Amino acid sequence: MDIKLDENLSRHLKKPLSQYGHDVVTAADERLLGKSDIEIGKAAKAEGRMLFTLDMEFADLRKYPPGDHPGVILFRPESLGPLSVNRYILDFVNTADLAGFKGCVVIVEPTRVRVRRPSASSNDNPE
Repeated sequence: MDIKLDENLSRHLKKPLSQYGHDVVTAADERLLGKSDIEIGKAAKAEGRMLFTLDMEFADLRKYPPGDHPGVILFRPESLGPLSVNRYILDFVNTADLAGFKGCVVIVEPTRVRVRRPSASSNDNPE
């Protein structure tokens, strides 16, 4: 999976995620530090990369509708300490099928994983 790590995640995640077989770039790699969420989202979309983030902004389905991007995974760990966050993300990635989340907005919480999938069609309302 092609992954972009938002600037709020440790660059130290890059190596272990790469060892899991993922192609990983960080916001810092691309000189996106300090850029707006919109710019980060556009860069991930243009590169076809699933975005890993802690930023609740990316859970806004009006701004980032499922199917309009390669995927967003928003992590909501109990602790925001860097080592705890890294372990939380690596534990999830080690057990999840990331390919199944393409185009989705996924919120990973300690007790559940919420997935918003792209609509099957633009008109889901039966008449």
